[in-house]
Amino acid sequence: MDLDMIWSSFINNMSTYDEIETVSYKKAAGIPFLYVQYAAQMDLADVIALIKKAAAKSMRGKQLHCETVFVRSEKNIIVFRHRFYVPQRKMFCCGNLCADCIRFEADG
Repeated sequence: MDLDMIWSSFINNMSTYDEIETVSYKKAAGIPFLYVQYAAQMDLADVIALIKKAAAKSMRGKQLHCETVFVRSEKNIIVFRHRFYVPQRKMFCCGNLCADCIRFEADG
């Protein structure tokens, strides 16, 4: 799975919202940072809701998760640490009768 395609789709989805003026991301030390410039009438919760909505559209049909952490804000620009990641799968049975135990997987 190419995460660059997911990021591209995510940025395009974010750009379609009228409330978002500009959106971009940069990697610093391997950590992706999302820069969102928003309309003056929005607050942090509204911006996070739009990020989650756009991320959900980008991840649809794929086994991905995302994590968004607020970093800082200046005027009407907010910086987030945002990443898409593939969930880790169990490699052995721990004996705790977990619902996602590998014993219940069909061999294939």
